[in-house]
Amino acid sequence: MIVRIVKMEFQEDKVTDFLQLFEERKERIRHFEGCKHLELWRQSGKSNIFFTYSHWNAESDLDHYRFSDFFKDTWQLTKALFAAKAEAWSVEQEVVME
Repeated sequence: MIVRIVKMEFQEDKVTDFLQLFEERKERIRHFEGCKHLELWRQSGKSNIFFTYSHWNAESDLDHYRFSDFFKDTWQLTKALFAAKAEAWSVEQEVVME
């Protein structure tokens, strides 16, 4: 399983636009082949910094999503709202802590 974390900083006056876009598209992302989980987080104390946190069956599923027309359209609309360049990480769990 791959966990994808994307940090996005938005222009202060564009946060509502982003939240509306995410609300409109989140279910389609969640139902994309290979996506097992999707959450949106906001940085504590920062009203314009968000993280998407998603689980994918495999890197190939994530890549299929990332190269889809749906993602390209969504990302283009999202990028237009940014105050800074996004950062992204794909990680795998190394050790299960109990």
